[in-house]
Amino acid sequence: MIHLHHCVSARSFRPLWMLEELRRPYQLHMLPFPPRVHARDFLGHNPLGTVPLLVHGETRMTESGAMCQYLAALQPEAGLGVEASDPAFGGYLNWLHMSDATLTFPLTLVLRYTHFEPPERLQPQVAQDYGRWFLARLRAVEAALGHGEWLCAGRFTAADVAVGYALLLAWHLGLEPQFGPATRAYWQRLRQRPAYQRALAAQHQAALDQGVPATPSPDLRP
Repeated sequence: MIHLHHCVSARSFRPLWMLEELRRPYQLHMLPFPPRVHARDFLGHNPLGTVPLLVHGETRMTESGAMCQYLAALQPEAGLGVEASDPAFGGYLNWLHMSDATLTFPLTLVLRYTHFEPPERLQPQVAQDYGRWFLARLRAVEAALGHGEWLCAGRFTAADVAVGYALLLAWHLGLEPQFGPATRAYWQRLRQRPAYQRALAAQHQAALDQGVPATPSPDLRP
């Protein structure tokens, strides 16, 4: 059994969405956001106090993009991964890493310095600058979608899940109107996937069942 420690619509949504795409059994352990503040006992499971934490037997993982690759490799027949022998393999790995390091990272600064810091520490200029940084780097997504409906290998892969979460976070931050037309259409395709809808429903129900606030983490305000 795979155990996923998760906050509503945090980066842990990536592996949750993957698990739903794969139709793989899992147990979802909901945490209030941020867990390092509101669930101190979680530090015993993950000293960083962050989500996601994925536990699968002896395997313990804390990086959401790596989890997407791992889960795709566990079930290769589902076609969510790309084999090393495939010419698209390099592009696939690049999107997986870009999804967090290049696309999600600046959004976390927008979120932090617009909403999460105390009033005296808010930095509107920092938030604005990193919002522009994100949108500039989103041009790579726009360009890739000029060649097809998905980012690589001519089909939907774990890379689309990983990048899709960055778009979800940007949507929560009100940046969707500034997406390019191809990216906006891609975001709509992603949101219409049944597994995406199941993941949204699963996290909401689990939050209610486990007594955790069901408000998406990016929408929380101190």
